[in-house]
Amino acid sequence: MKRAVVTGASSGIGAATVRRLRRDGWSVVGVARRADRLEELAVETGCEVFVADLTRAADVDALRDFLAATGGVNALVNNAGGAMGLDSVEKSDADDWRWMFEINVLAVKRVTAALLPLLRASVEPGGSADVLMVSSTAGHFSYEGGGGYNASKFAVHSMVDVLRLELSGEPIRVLEVAPGMVKTEEFSLNRFRGDQERADSVYDNVPDPLSADDVAATIAMMLGMPAHVSLDLVIVKPVAQSAVHKIARGELKVKES
Repeated sequence: MKRAVVTGASSGIGAATVRRLRRDGWSVVGVARRADRLEELAVETGCEVFVADLTRAADVDALRDFLAATGGVNALVNNAGGAMGLDSVEKSDADDWRWMFEINVLAVKRVTAALLPLLRASVEPGGSADVLMVSSTAGHFSYEGGGGYNASKFAVHSMVDVLRLELSGEPIRVLEVAPGMVKTEEFSLNRFRGDQERADSVYDNVPDPLSADDVAATIAMMLGMPAHVSLDLVIVKPVAQSAVHKIARGELKVKES
């Protein structure tokens, strides 16, 4: 049975990915800071869990050692991350930017570097291992107020491209899924520091924004492709979102001829 590590597994896309991969027959290790959430997920899905703050090198080293001692890993899903604030470059708080770079970029680098030897060791003849980054359309298209989040996710996209070049010749796929508007219980709420009304307004009257399950299904599809097939980049958005900055609100209707 293949084994996947999913970071940011305590809620949203991470938790949904754990559920989906478990249904698809994977052994899964869910990683996050919140032990209570992880334990609930373990009871629900039968996954393994590991409590870690991925901004701490010691925690990442402990995760690596745990995986090495308990069976290794075939796929890494780097999902942990987040946004903070929606202020302009001029008025935004540099500490918010620092937080976003710590979790969105440096933690991803740290985990990937730590687990690559284990991923290499897992490859069987004719097979492959996977590093999959959950980035964002914000890492491909800029928008006003997104300065810090845009910068951090553009960095993730660049990291993916560089890593793929550096691993050229090895049977390791480096994959990126870039979701657009996804309605989860915490992303916008965290971005707006607990302001539920402002968080809800992001999705107000938007017909069918993506769900965490939609993104999890995309991740499962990418990992499930034949070993020689690499879906380097999948951008997934709701139909109502034509672009990062252009979102239809209200019922979608066919135009009259």
